[in-house]
Order: sequence, then structure tokens, then C-alpha cells
Amino acid sequence: MKLVIAVVQNKDASKLLTALIKRHLNATKLSTTGGFLRSGNTTYLIGIQDKQLPGLLKLIKRVSRSRQQSITPPVNLDGGANNTSYPVNVKVGGATVMVLPMDKFYRF
Repeated sequence: MKLVIAVVQNKDASKLLTALIKRHLNATKLSTTGGFLRSGNTTYLIGIQDKQLPGLLKLIKRVSRSRQQSITPPVNLDGGANNTSYPVNVKVGGATVMVLPMDKFYRF
């Protein structure tokens, strides 16, 4: 068995949950906040059989889209801190997925 930890952007969270339910995959949903952009994310904890892992990874990859977002950094890129920072485009979204071995799984 595997424990899959999938961190997705909030914009993709409901689509992923709908796709998981459609495939009868149970998941625990946690509201989380990203450290870089300080924006909302959703983290799913999913326990699955080893043979289900490739399909789950394909599903997460298909549903979780990367996109460009314009942000204004708190400091200039040259290292100075002032109020004239210019917006920069950064890639956001997609998914960060961690797969851990799981020895046992209990449901009470």
C-alpha cells in the first residue's frame, strides 16, 4: 500500500475531489497554505494499493494545471527593499505529490 500526499492549488481542488469520488478513491482533504506565494492550497491524503498508483498519478497530473500568475515581490529582485517593486510572472498550480510506503491501513 501507498500513502499519496497531493498538494494542489485551490482552483483545482474541487475538480480533483470530484475525479477521486468518481473513481471510488477515498481521500482526506486538508486546507493548507503555500509558503512562497502564501496562497491557499488543498492537500489530499490518499491511501491506495500499489497497482492503483500509476492511474492516480495520471489523474492528478491531468486535473492539476499549471498557470502564470503576476505577483509583486516584497523586495526588488536586485536585493533592495522599497515600495517600487515591479510585478513578475511566476508559474503556479500543478501539483506536488509525495508517495510513501504504508505498512497497514485501518478503518474503524
